[in-house]
Amino acid sequence: MSATAMDGDTVEALEDLPPSAKLVAKVLEYNDTLTQSELAEETLLPARTVRYALTRLEEQDVVESRFSFSDARKRIYTLA
Repeated sequence: MSATAMDGDTVEALEDLPPSAKLVAKVLEYNDTLTQSELAEETLLPARTVRYALTRLEEQDVVESRFSFSDARKRIYTLA
């Protein structure tokens, strides 16, 4: 676990987002990289809600995604 603190711009971008997006961002703050399924498991949110939260976070440039090297079908998410 690595606790990377969110900067002021990130916190400001989160203000208008739904609670699910804030929860996903908080979980990513404490975990360097997670897949969508790992995020669903950690947050206890349905996969569909996690997908929506990640979409909103990507629109605000709060998270970045890349393909997983171990499984190209999966994406890895990190805080931007």
